Amino acid sequence: MTTLSPENSLSARQSASFILVKRKPPIDKTEWDGFFDENGHLAKSRDFICVNILERGLHPFVRTEAWKFLTGYYSWQSSQDERLMVDSTRRKNYEALCQMYEKIQPLLENLHRNFIETRNNIEYQQGFHEMVMLFQLMVEHDHETFWLFQFFLQKTEYSCVINIGVGKNLNMLNNLINFLDPVFAEHLKGKGAGTVQPLFPWFCLYFQRAFKSFDDVWRLWEVLLTRKPCRNFQVLVAYSMLQMVRKQVLQESMTGDDILLACNNLIDLDVAKLVSAACTAYAELVQKDVPQPLKDFFL
Repeated sequence: MTTLSPENSLSARQSASFILVKRKPPIDKTEWDGFFDENGHLAKSRDFICVNILERGLHPFVRTEAWKFLTGYYSWQSSQDERLMVDSTRRKNYEALCQMYEKIQPLLENLHRNFIETRNNIEYQQGFHEMVMLFQLMVEHDHETFWLFQFFLQKTEYSCVINIGVGKNLNMLNNLINFLDPVFAEHLKGKGAGTVQPLFPWFCLYFQRAFKSFDDVWRLWEVLLTRKPCRNFQVLVAYSMLQMVRKQVLQESMTGDDILLACNNLIDLDVAKLVSAACTAYAELVQKDVPQPLKDFFL
């Protein structure tokens, strides 16, 4: 049996609790404001707030400010006055970056013949334009969009960056299937699905196309930002999505292409049920003798 730290043991208990407890209403503006004292310092612990976000989610009126804490745009230790200064600094730094880019763009275009086309293709092919759109809908100003997206990528350990996080996520997903569901893993290997590489869009877009509304996507992403109940929770989410097609895959003895089609048909999912299923998978994981790669990745 793997030895868990008190923090990880708490996370395991919290994940199990989330599975069993009926979901409470999301955190609204009145409750969110109550998390801070008169100077804007946290009156509740960061852990308390993150666990509540995992279990309940955020009301849309709270999301913009809360995400600034979750991404690191604001420090959890900051006061209201300090956050006003941060906003001003972030805006000025963004404007300076834009001015710098305007100055060097002609040089880049001269040095690299296909610079504009390449730049546009990189954003489109990696799906960043779809992800950025959700940040643009959440906040009012361009500098907020820029920094929130930048910090989001950092906080999620570059999970959606091709050849860095995506490949690592897929490898760990394959390891997780081998460990938690060896029967399914054996079938996948036998049918040419192997390391489920064709599922890379799940991580490139952070499951954005699996839900019927932007609110569902934001709800999942804010859970991932809390790092509750564990790090790299996105792989447990992907595992839980695969479990939704498991029965069909085994009964129909699906091959790789058919499995991919079944996965692509996973749309309009219930985000609360998906998060709960992923918490169940995590609770199962920590009860086992976890091999070192998975232990390092999740625990």
